[in-house]
Amino acid sequence: MKIALPTRGNFIDDHFGHCDSYTVFKINENDEIESRETIRAETGCGCKSGIAAVLKEKGVEVMLAGNMGDGAVNVLQRHDIAVFRGCRGDVTEVTMAFLRGELNDSGVSCSHHHGEGGHGHQCNH
Repeated sequence: MKIALPTRGNFIDDHFGHCDSYTVFKINENDEIESRETIRAETGCGCKSGIAAVLKEKGVEVMLAGNMGDGAVNVLQRHDIAVFRGCRGDVTEVTMAFLRGELNDSGVSCSHHHGEGGHGHQCNH
């Protein structure tokens, strides 16, 4: 399995469509991180950038994100990528929390563009 996270620095970017890159973790059969890859973000809004197809081609099945608009959620889901919104913090720590079954999708979508962030508490539990 592969898990992607919109990233700025080593933290989840608070807004999917404005991240610098995507961190993709390959997870082994023991639910351990096997490898890490960085994919540069494409320019433009997340839902229109084509990143969903790129991530799907790379084998990504799960997106752990902060805030994300409905358009981006729909595009990712059409590419069979499960979306968990409301995540915050260090990308490795968030991924480990997901693997332990501690994350739930916040169900909250962004309806407007707002300030960047992402450094704070981990995720919705």
